[in-house]
Amino acid sequence: MFSEAGYRALTTGCGYVRRADRGVLRVAGADRVTWLQGLLTNDVAALGPGEAGYAAYLTPQGRMTSDMRVVALPDAVLMDVPSPLAASLRERLEGLVFAEDVHVDDLSSSVLVVDLHGPSSSDAVEALKDHLSPVDHVVRDRSSGATAWAMYVPRDGVAGVVDALAELDVLEVSLATLEVVRIEAGIPRFLVDMREDTIPLEAGIEDRAISFTKGCYVGQEIIVRVVQRGSGRVARRLVGFAFSDGETGLAGDRVVSAGRDVGRLTSVAWSPTLGHAIALGYVHRDFVEPGTGLEVVSEDRRVPATVAALPFVRRES
Repeated sequence: MFSEAGYRALTTGCGYVRRADRGVLRVAGADRVTWLQGLLTNDVAALGPGEAGYAAYLTPQGRMTSDMRVVALPDAVLMDVPSPLAASLRERLEGLVFAEDVHVDDLSSSVLVVDLHGPSSSDAVEALKDHLSPVDHVVRDRSSGATAWAMYVPRDGVAGVVDALAELDVLEVSLATLEVVRIEAGIPRFLVDMREDTIPLEAGIEDRAISFTKGCYVGQEIIVRVVQRGSGRVARRLVGFAFSDGETGLAGDRVVSAGRDVGRLTSVAWSPTLGHAIALGYVHRDFVEPGTGLEVVSEDRRVPATVAALPFVRRES
């Protein structure tokens, strides 16, 4: 459930979120980095111990299998993935290990992801250091542009971390509240705004998720072909939608122009900062310009909506 107090914590102070929606895979072995470098879209080898990055794993056709937060540890690499996909991804990745010294384990049942967001989250992390054990991994998450951290905590140690956060007056915030902040930031979420038929360029995540200098990875040929030969043109793109006059839509609603279907909404939220409803969704490339007026077919009504530049709200680190 959305909480105004939680929203204030995430946007003006510090709040923490237990990420029950995330799973954790651990990739170990001497060949782990070079092996992942050939699979994932971003430059895993450039991450130093304790650093995190954002990447995707694609099919050979350039479609997304998943996105992930990649965390480099001294002896392993963690892949922070959507929880419903963790088991199948582990099995799929394990099947790609041949002669390499690589082992893939699913730690989702034993490790919980706890995110800290907000301008003062770095201060909270500093104050937490004396309460964390050597097996608690804390990394800076730079994927949204705002100040955020991710902690990977063994589930039997979560209570101690939560108690320490309470002593620091850091508020626990719901996933629903974090979702509003995510949509305001214009960040697509896999299984919601991105799916197995999504090309990363359609979702606009190439600046964060793809290295164009690191060399080969699965699906690279399609991405390079679109960028170099097609000037990055794809049939549809993720955009923002702004509603006015108390109107809104629902995820899955059709977007139309002059009676023609041109897209769909994927995420919808009420923005406390902007004072009106906003949404993410895809439209045909002819309708991506901010300011373009469209209509959303929501149940039996046609609701005016305007294409908006992303992010809706910019929160700097």
